[in-house]
Amino acid sequence: MFDFLRTVVTPPTSARDVLVRLIEAFVLGWAVAWVYRRTRSSAKASVSLQPTLVLLSILIATVTQVVGESSARAFSLVGALSIIRFRTVVQDTQDTAFVIFAVVMGMAAGAGATWMALIGLIIVSGAAYVTQRREGPAAAEPSGLVLRLRVGLGHDVEELVKTTFDAHLTGRRLLSMETAQKGTAVDVVYDVHFRPEGSREGLVKALNHLEGVQNVRLQDVEFDDD
Repeated sequence: MFDFLRTVVTPPTSARDVLVRLIEAFVLGWAVAWVYRRTRSSAKASVSLQPTLVLLSILIATVTQVVGESSARAFSLVGALSIIRFRTVVQDTQDTAFVIFAVVMGMAAGAGATWMALIGLIIVSGAAYVTQRREGPAAAEPSGLVLRLRVGLGHDVEELVKTTFDAHLTGRRLLSMETAQKGTAVDVVYDVHFRPEGSREGLVKALNHLEGVQNVRLQDVEFDDD
């Protein structure tokens, strides 16, 4: 039994190889974060996402080495990580691509596929640069304000909040919608733009007075500066 546990716990690579691969993952993760910062406008680049990309690359490289070629370890990790739920709203779909970018770089570093990681880094970085250069000037910029609403099931969200939104906002963009409280409510997230005379407090109070609105939260989202 102890021999079996030793084969499950003992890393398949030496300590030196593990250290080298984690350092590679750090460098690759930093490169992904740098590409993200250089190809995203200051209004769209998330401050917190950049260090997250570096950490994510290192963590995935570590997990890749822990799993190795063992199916038992892979299933154990899936079971352990399944209890973790991430509810952070991604402000832009392109941010999701960079998260996957960091994950792939971490997997390649952890597997010792350095050349594959470098080739992927060059090609994806080039694609990100070309995509950034082709962005239209009229693309809508995030406001930096995220409004989260919880509305009871059975209400038409848009019809319920339309009049209040029109009175306080110049525009809004739906970011996400999901069920909550075991299907008895709906959580809706908007990127909102206030009128010059609009009041945050006034909007929150007005929404709270609407029948069917259970919770209102207005949150500032930080963006990096050039």
